[in-house]
Amino acid sequence: MIRPVAAALALALLGTAPLVAPHLHRSEARAVPESFADLAERLLPSVVNISTTQTIAARRDRQGPDVPQFPPGSPFEEFFREFFDRQQRQGPQAPQRPRRAQSLGSGFIIAYQNGEGLIVTNNHVIDGADEISAILTDNTTLRAELVGRDQRTDLALLRVKSDKPLTPVTFGNSDTTRIGDWVLAIGNPFGLGGSVTAGIVSARGRDIRIGPYDDFIQTDAAINRGNSGGPLFNMAGEVVGINTAIFSPTGGSIGIGFAIPSNLATNVISQLRDYGRARRGWLGVRIQQVTDEIAESVGLTGGARGALVAGVNEGGPADKARLQNGDIVLEFNNHEIREMRFLPRVVAETRIGSEVPVVIWRNGQRITLKVTVGELPEDVEQAAATPGPQDRGGAPVDLAGTGLKLSAITPELRERFSIGADVKGVLVVEVEANSPAAERGIRPGDVIVEVQQEAVSTPAEVQQRVARARQAGRQNVLMLIDGQQGMRFVPLPAGRG
Repeated sequence: MIRPVAAALALALLGTAPLVAPHLHRSEARAVPESFADLAERLLPSVVNISTTQTIAARRDRQGPDVPQFPPGSPFEEFFREFFDRQQRQGPQAPQRPRRAQSLGSGFIIAYQNGEGLIVTNNHVIDGADEISAILTDNTTLRAELVGRDQRTDLALLRVKSDKPLTPVTFGNSDTTRIGDWVLAIGNPFGLGGSVTAGIVSARGRDIRIGPYDDFIQTDAAINRGNSGGPLFNMAGEVVGINTAIFSPTGGSIGIGFAIPSNLATNVISQLRDYGRARRGWLGVRIQQVTDEIAESVGLTGGARGALVAGVNEGGPADKARLQNGDIVLEFNNHEIREMRFLPRVVAETRIGSEVPVVIWRNGQRITLKVTVGELPEDVEQAAATPGPQDRGGAPVDLAGTGLKLSAITPELRERFSIGADVKGVLVVEVEANSPAAERGIRPGDVIVEVQQEAVSTPAEVQQRVARARQAGRQNVLMLIDGQQGMRFVPLPAGRG
């Protein structure tokens, strides 16, 4: 089992290594292995096939099962069509029994002591399983029990008992893995059994939007369904990644596979072993990406970087440290936050209860705060909208250059746009098509809570804040919008005076 990530990509086959070009240095030429045989022979016993079974309850909310898809004219097509037509004629009340579903994946042994071994795999390989088995290279089948799993990183840890000694592998340092390094993938593609493929590291730090801590190693080593949970080895035989997803229009390898870096996995795996779950640091903020327009609107020089605070959880670590909406986190615990997505991972890996420095950008200045890291709860409450004064309504006001028409929130408008009683600010009543506001996703019924990080309650206050930003030479103004997408910051052109 491998998680395919949908993408319309042309088929690309993994070729053999080219001959060394004349301009390459001798040391570079020696880096090309003549064979992976010795390495594969040493590592294969440490990689296992994961087999799971799951009981699926019978469904009575449909007329019958779907007819399998066969090529037109296939002799199976007519046979199965008659079979399923007969099943449907019996009606939905015909007796139906639960069925057993089986799936296959991969894993690898990381520890063996006193007759017990630990095996790492992907969470999606064992998710929902009633029974889990690990099959060794000599076809020995061991019953496995779940020690712990983590959905956010798609990792799971299993325990097996074996009288015969198992061969564990060690983790390497994925941070030292370079683009172009040779890697070896071992797993169970399509349930065929242990298979070895080779390739290089194609890229690092990939965000493929399947989890909050995406930081994948990309490789062109062939990875297919069934490779999930299998190891990605460097040439020293160390695990530098855990294969988990592919880009593929068909479910087969086209040379774009992704592995969880070992440095991200080891911390999670050790916590699964100790606690049965992952314990993560928590800051208690909602964040969004800093764009060039947002950076310019708040006077942050040097280009877009950091994570913009779009909400602060009441009573959370950030709230206690006095972080505010509109702050831009530039550094956390001495780690530079180059992009928004880096902050959740850095916070998650910080020791719970430790006090760390946080460098933010606020009101045109770098400020350093101290925050005590909390533990990420299972269900984090969202921050409430910032209350502000409310004014009486009037005729809609046009905010020149943005495509917005604004109004104070009246009881009638609150009911018309289904706005909660606790929402305060200035209502967007119209958005001109193809305007800057429309392009940025602002819709009628959205509420402007802040402009340039100051609360607003009337259309006149919005106009004043925009005019003030224009006079200060700003090309964009930053608005905090409360709408269907939740609280978010949106930069809009300041226009000309």
